[in-house]
Amino acid sequence: MEGLLPKLPLASWIDTFVDWLTVTFAFIFDVITVSLEGIVEGLFAVLEFIPSYILILLIVLLAWKISSKGIALFALIGLFLIDNLGYWEGMLETVSLVLTAVFITIVIGIPLGIWASQKAAVKQVITPILDFMQTMPAFVYLIPAIFFFSIGVVPGVVASVIFAVPPTIRLTILGIQQVPADIIEATEAFGSTTSQRLLKVQLPLAMPTIMAGINQSIMLALSMVVIASMVGSPGLGADVYRAVTQIQIGKGFEAGLAIVVIAIILDRITQNIGIKKQGGK
Repeated sequence: MEGLLPKLPLASWIDTFVDWLTVTFAFIFDVITVSLEGIVEGLFAVLEFIPSYILILLIVLLAWKISSKGIALFALIGLFLIDNLGYWEGMLETVSLVLTAVFITIVIGIPLGIWASQKAAVKQVITPILDFMQTMPAFVYLIPAIFFFSIGVVPGVVASVIFAVPPTIRLTILGIQQVPADIIEATEAFGSTTSQRLLKVQLPLAMPTIMAGINQSIMLALSMVVIASMVGSPGLGADVYRAVTQIQIGKGFEAGLAIVVIAIILDRITQNIGIKKQGGK
């Protein structure tokens, strides 16, 4: 079979296309790089300015208010442990990267999800793209990110956004389309416009499902921190990657434990925001 048909130069075509994009849109990529670096560094500067014990207290109070006393206690012990082990700065760098990626994910994902929920043609186009994005190995996202944005925190943010945005889009579509038909019919009977129905009925009722999508996106973005460290992203992922390459089992366990603590806190807080919204309806 190999002798009958010549090999398609797919790799060459992709390289040529990426080179063309890099040259043609160099200014746009530079603007994106500067903007994302500014956001991540600015967020890190704000978090670093707050003394660690005050920030821990604020997070504990937030966890107590939104989640439960158990999660608040876990946050207190876990964050003090991270500070004690010397990973506080790395934790702040990781949180800055993740929050930036999640913010962009929400800005992109929710409007796209709303659009696709209202237009069947848009959903038909978006669905296979989301399937492709979710089945592509996470490492592959780093390749174009490095070409377009060099190394550092920016390709990590971009790869995290690509990896994390599908759940937000999918669950936004699902949440809006799961609003009971009788409620939609009632709003139409009262003469509501499409925008009024969307903003005052569909989105509020879909909010718990949308929050579940954001929760999944946060977890996916956090799971990218170790992979992103391979292209120069700072934070706990870099500590894990350094420990792996230098076979430092203890250091790797400490940094990995810090990531787990942050993941559990973020997961429980965002999860309970969705539950509270659902309970309030």
